[in-house]
Amino acid sequence: MYTQYFHLQQAPFSIAPDPRFLFMSERHREALAHLVYGIRSGGGFVLLTGEIGAGKTTICRCLLEQVPDNCQIAYIFNPKLSVAELLRSICDEFHLDTSRSDSAKNDIDALNTFLLAAHAQGRNSVLIIDEAQNLSADVLEQLRLLTNLETNACKLLQIILIGQPELRDMVAQPQLEQLAQRVIARYHLGALSANETHSYIQHRLMSAGANDHALFSSAAVKRIFQFSRGLPRRINLLCDRALLGAYASGRQQVDRAIVNLAAKEIYATTGAVKFSDAHKRFAILALLFLISFLMVTLSINGTAGKIFFHAAPQKSDVPPVPSASSAAHETNPPIEEPASLIDRLPVDETLALRALAQRWGSMIEGDPCSAKTAGGLQCHRSTGGLADLRALNRPAVLRLQDSAGRAHFALVTGLGNHTIALDLDGVKHVVDSFALAAIFQGQFVTLWRAPVGFAGAINPGDQGPAATWLAARFGLAAGSADLSQAVRAFQLTQGLRADGIGGPMTIMMLNRATGVDEPRLQSLPDNKGS
Repeated sequence: MYTQYFHLQQAPFSIAPDPRFLFMSERHREALAHLVYGIRSGGGFVLLTGEIGAGKTTICRCLLEQVPDNCQIAYIFNPKLSVAELLRSICDEFHLDTSRSDSAKNDIDALNTFLLAAHAQGRNSVLIIDEAQNLSADVLEQLRLLTNLETNACKLLQIILIGQPELRDMVAQPQLEQLAQRVIARYHLGALSANETHSYIQHRLMSAGANDHALFSSAAVKRIFQFSRGLPRRINLLCDRALLGAYASGRQQVDRAIVNLAAKEIYATTGAVKFSDAHKRFAILALLFLISFLMVTLSINGTAGKIFFHAAPQKSDVPPVPSASSAAHETNPPIEEPASLIDRLPVDETLALRALAQRWGSMIEGDPCSAKTAGGLQCHRSTGGLADLRALNRPAVLRLQDSAGRAHFALVTGLGNHTIALDLDGVKHVVDSFALAAIFQGQFVTLWRAPVGFAGAINPGDQGPAATWLAARFGLAAGSADLSQAVRAFQLTQGLRADGIGGPMTIMMLNRATGVDEPRLQSLPDNKGS
């Protein structure tokens, strides 16, 4: 209804799990990387959990679009089944003829024969179960028994369980201890931060063809985050209803007041948010406008006209709506002008790099970029600017240039949507990232720990400890022919060039995805006003 009004190619905030709109936050990249790792590992269970509406199913659909050719998937999205029904469903998904089967044993025998044949042909078999929190204890035990189907070298079936947080509690029960011991990877998908919520909304709008990236004011985005608690499905519901409200009232931008009205309509919570008489009048006018529009539409289309209303969210999917007075308020640090700080920044890069090395627990007197003195750390130089730095999400030293052309070096410790935190003699200074662009040409240095034996890159077919380390990260044997393909699949999930080579960027992103404890950038609040 509002897409033409806002010059959009399609509705940007549909709650359908469309991979085209997948917003790859750091959490979503890590979740997808865990699933990619799961389909390439040697059997066992992979658990992906998250709150309702966090984006689990969308990530799963994205995974299904990029599975390797040698991988066959059985996908079950309605797991409220008995043991017999589950076995029959798995056989059906793998296209096995069990029409003559009259027992669970016959189904298991047919499945085992199929998996052995697939393994002999070099194909991996993966079972994905969505909404797995609905599985009964008996069914979970049967799934564990299915992982006993194996050869002398490997398991024949990889099982990925996707569900709500209670799935973790289920697996932790004493009677399922044997299953828990077979979980080779697990990841809990959390909600988006305030900054990520802003980026998420902008991503959805741009994916829908928006030309105006300011359809939501900064104050409106903050309010959406407060109501949605950073869960994508709730963000979609609020944004969709808010755009409809802006359209109905002839507004070109969604502001805080429109979001409040949209939230009251969606959550149907009385007393949580106080509305002024002006807000009430606006709501009535918007409703009358919509009724008039619908009447005209129906009169034109006659009996062929059809109206579809969004179903109200289930109670379990709706958070209590915070009031304006009780909503969490972030105290934003003051923003300084980069030009006022640049003369206080060191002109010797080594000094800034030593401060960076200290964040890695390394006290160095010499040049931290010297392999002999860095204690296992290596320097990675980039010209990719804040985009690369945001992707790597680790402290770095920026090269800045003053008005006289002299170089200064600043240690970055935090990033926001519009702000960047610089460390100067142990004191944090926050500057506007747009103002920083005038003195920053995109060059920065960060530190990382390379695997033993790393010599610049790990190429397909390489031997040695570095290649063995990389293969182990993907659950593969050293020298595996599948390693290059596994690296390419991972690089695709991280937005890297998919060349199958384990270079510094790939290894840094892999360490982050697998939970390696390394220094990270602080997430800064959005200091921009509405």
